[in-house]
Amino acid sequence: MKYTLNELARMIDHTNLHAYAPNEDMVKLCDEAKKYNFRMVAINQVQSKICSEQLKGTDIDTGAAISFPLGQTTVESKLFDIKDALKNGANEIDYVVNLTEVKNGNFDYVKDEMQQIVDLCHSNSVLIKVIFENTYLTKDEIKKLAEIAKEVKPDFIKTSTGFGPSGAKIEDVKLMKSVVGDDVSVKAAGGIRNSDDFLAMIAAGADRIGTSSGVKIINAIKNRMTDDNVDVIKINRDYKKNMK
Repeated sequence: MKYTLNELARMIDHTNLHAYAPNEDMVKLCDEAKKYNFRMVAINQVQSKICSEQLKGTDIDTGAAISFPLGQTTVESKLFDIKDALKNGANEIDYVVNLTEVKNGNFDYVKDEMQQIVDLCHSNSVLIKVIFENTYLTKDEIKKLAEIAKEVKPDFIKTSTGFGPSGAKIEDVKLMKSVVGDDVSVKAAGGIRNSDDFLAMIAAGADRIGTSSGVKIINAIKNRMTDDNVDVIKINRDYKKNMK
């Protein structure tokens, strides 16, 4: 497939999830998102209001991270926090699954949590992403979570928070996409800091990339396109051969 620079920029969730980020950093994040036409700003829930105000009148979403980065809150807490984020202007939600219940093998709980959160978000016309945090999971657990997502149908399943010991891996993106197919999209996040890794994640099956290096990545791709005298980048998205 061929992508223009803007189409690639629209695959980026421009991210600042630092616990110590002041409001001026949120303003800068939103200004950069507007300049480069990124798809969304990924921020902590408490910053939903300031970012939604900064992005008012644009088609750039405010993405609130819920139960971040551990996922270790109850379903009721997650639902409350989502409602609060929506009230303050968030229009995308990324939440972390309850990893304890995954490790307990309590997938009925995990499915019920996912279903309640997906229903709440979709009833408010809000896009919802489910963060697996693959670094703590076995391949079988990743596959099981993806199978649940294929049934429940969030908009995205996501590899990582970026706060674990490791981030997005090509093999995990391929595995997740091979299970969900075209029913659910995949977001790769965590440790994606250069244009080669960015393009490789897209080739593996990701349709969104969460990164704090979006400006650097898009500028690098722009320079590459200028040097090659082209206005599109070709990405061989061969992941479909792995899909069931």
